[in-house]
Amino acid sequence: MMKRVFLSAVVPAYNEVDNLKTGEFTQMLKWLKQQPFSKEVLIVDDGSTDETAKLIEKKLARFNFARLIRNRHHGKAYTVKRGVLEANGQLVLFTDFDQATPIKEVKKLIKVVQRGKDIAIGTREGEGSKREQEPLYRHLMGRAFNLLVRLLVLPEFADTQCGFKLFRRRAGQEVFKRLKHYDKQKPKYASVGAFDVEVLYLAKKLGFQIGEAPVSWRHFKTRRVSPLRDSIKMALELLMIRVRDALGKYD
Repeated sequence: MMKRVFLSAVVPAYNEVDNLKTGEFTQMLKWLKQQPFSKEVLIVDDGSTDETAKLIEKKLARFNFARLIRNRHHGKAYTVKRGVLEANGQLVLFTDFDQATPIKEVKKLIKVVQRGKDIAIGTREGEGSKREQEPLYRHLMGRAFNLLVRLLVLPEFADTQCGFKLFRRRAGQEVFKRLKHYDKQKPKYASVGAFDVEVLYLAKKLGFQIGEAPVSWRHFKTRRVSPLRDSIKMALELLMIRVRDALGKYD
């Protein structure tokens, strides 16, 4: 059995060659290496079709606390689920590969957990938060989706979609092993979806305490998001959360 570490960082990856060129991924590893606490990084590759896995393995040669997990392509939800369930940390963070929210912001989430919460989520809304370089259409998409989230599923959270969430180990294990919405078959494109909402919905249902922390976030240009396709898909996923709960699928 592996010795328990303080922090596990789970990083989903899918066709990240362009993001590797920015250097943000390497900066994340360097920052973690400098921290006094014990750590591990699990990069879960979601069946990338480019040179992502090969390039990551080369970079990890310098960082003995990080490892690559190769996955078949099932989308982001399944990829994060695998990483969280394999993580060995007392605290388990999932963070996006492009580091839109810089890894150093994890200190804010750790403080929330140390004050007694089981889960801490980064929020890009409200006092103390910061959004940079975000196109207006993406901001409007996000606010419209959050309105649906509040009406249908989780009325109390202003931002469920920030890819920066921290779990006490038990909370992460209990929530993610119950996750229902992920692509069982190989999706035709990079699949993100509304799994963050299901994660928080399950956490509430299981009685875990959730806290929020304002974080800094920067938009990175991507071809992965289709405004029409993804908006419809995510709205349907919200409805499915309510349907599953009504049918007792989360009991």
